[in-house]
Amino acid sequence: MSERIKARVLLLIGDDAELTTEHRGAENPERVPVGRLVAETGIPRARLAGADLVAVIDDAGELERFERADGTDGLR
Repeated sequence: MSERIKARVLLLIGDDAELTTEHRGAENPERVPVGRLVAETGIPRARLAGADLVAVIDDAGELERFERADGTDGLR
């Protein structure tokens, strides 16, 4: 059974994005390829920094996929 948790894109560094989740804070962010986030959420690269997402975690604790939060791009 998958777990859905909140995630936020802190910043982009080259081809990677740094994200925080309930399990990983800003002092130890998750690194994910920007291309993956764009492909899975449809949010353009230029709008990713600061976006709120939903991270889907598989049974092994691995990031399975990302979705837009609440059906939007999560920007305030």
